[in-house]
Amino acid sequence: MRYEGIIFDLDGVLCTTDHYHYLAWKALADRLGIPFNETDNNRLRGVSRMASLEIILEKSDRAYTLEEKEAMAAEKNDAYRRLLHQITRADLSREVQSTLDRLRAQGCKLAVGSASKNTPFILERLGLGDFFDAVADGNCVTRSKPDPEVFLKAAEMLGLSPAVCLVVEDAHAGVEAAVAGGFACAAMGDAKDDPRAAYHLNAFGELLQATE
Repeated sequence: MRYEGIIFDLDGVLCTTDHYHYLAWKALADRLGIPFNETDNNRLRGVSRMASLEIILEKSDRAYTLEEKEAMAAEKNDAYRRLLHQITRADLSREVQSTLDRLRAQGCKLAVGSASKNTPFILERLGLGDFFDAVADGNCVTRSKPDPEVFLKAAEMLGLSPAVCLVVEDAHAGVEAAVAGGFACAAMGDAKDDPRAAYHLNAFGELLQATE
């Protein structure tokens, strides 16, 4: 194995909950009378909840207190968690599951590095609640990507240095975070062509060739 550990972003890599995020943010924006569409939503990918809210409020014609913002963030998260109950094990693709199983069989330590505080709940819904060796998420880090904190925390939890870990990301902010933390990065999805990534994946399964 080329790497001792692999750290996966959650949304857009292991599963796709983007649409649920969009619906929840859209409901909040509509209530506030703020324009919000799927193009706006793309700016929120890989960004923490409060930072996402600040981006949405850029289009607001009034200022809000911290207490009001915290209430909005909680409102959005409540709506999002209700939508997440629609996720089942069927949302974990066979390609992702088989690739994870093969990497584990090869002796690679596996972790999740996600800004989402809902990461444990989502993994449980996908049937991956006890699968990973480490989970670093918004419950144990304070800085959002492109800050590398979440990946550094995941590597620390694995007991490995960034130099022997590979990060798998689908957002440009995630690629930037990985590189800033001293990790090699495999990019897929929207970030597939990011020049900062060491590997450019058309499909999740191609990770097996990248790590050989």
